Amino acid sequence: MPNEIPQHVAIIMDGNGRWAKRQGFPRIKGHEEGVRRVEEVVHAAQVMGVKYLTLYTFSRENWRRPKEEVDFLMNLLSVYLDGKISVLIRDNVVLNMIGELNDLPEALQKKLLDARRASEKNTGLTLTLALSYSSRAEIARACRKIAEKARSGELDPKEISEATVSEYLLTAGMPDPELLIRTSGEMRISNFLLWQISYSELYVTPKLWPEFTPDEFSKAIEDYRGRERRFGNTTAAKGLPR
Repeated sequence: MPNEIPQHVAIIMDGNGRWAKRQGFPRIKGHEEGVRRVEEVVHAAQVMGVKYLTLYTFSRENWRRPKEEVDFLMNLLSVYLDGKISVLIRDNVVLNMIGELNDLPEALQKKLLDARRASEKNTGLTLTLALSYSSRAEIARACRKIAEKARSGELDPKEISEATVSEYLLTAGMPDPELLIRTSGEMRISNFLLWQISYSELYVTPKLWPEFTPDEFSKAIEDYRGRERRFGNTTAAKGLPR
C-alpha cells in the first residue's frame, strides 16, 4: 500500500550557479530562475496536499560568498516579498522563517516579519524559509535554553527527552519532514535540519534547482509514496512517536 502524501517536505535547493554557468549566464541569472521554481513548487505542493514546505533558502555559510552575490540575493528576496506576499495571502499560505534572522539587513527583517504577521491567520500550506540557517547552531541554541531552564529549576534534567529538545528547536510545533529533497546530485545534508530529518526519506536528483519543475516535484512525491517506511522495524511502522 503506498504512503500517503507527506505532510512535510523539506528541500535543499542547490545548483543555481551551475545552471547559469552551463547556460552561459552570470550566476545571478540562476538565482532569478530559481525564484521562479520556488513559486511553481509552492503551488504544486499546495495542489498535492502537502501541509508544510521548508526551503533551505540561505545558509549561514552562504555569507562567505562574494558580497555582490550576497547583496543580490538579499535584494531578490526583498523584491519577491514585495511582489508575492499578496499572492501568498490570497492562496491561504502561511509564511514562516527560521534561522538567525538578525543577520539579515534590517529592512529585509522588517519585510519578513510583516509578511509573517500578514499571513498568520491563513490555514493552508505553511511555507518556511530557512534564512541564515545552521542546524548545528539551532541545536546549540536549544541546548542553551534547556540548560537555562534546568539551572533555574524550571526543568528537571531527568525529564529531558527527545520531545523536550524538539520543543526548543526553531521548528517547534511542526511535524518532522517525511521527505527531504536535494537537487543537483550532491550527496550531503549541508547542515540542514539535522535533528528533524532523523527518519526522513531522502530523494536526490541530478536536476539543478532551476530545472526542478512541478513535474520533478511530483516524481519525488511518487517515489516517496512507493517506499516502505520501517523506522528500524522489519515491516512498515505506523504511528511512530516523534
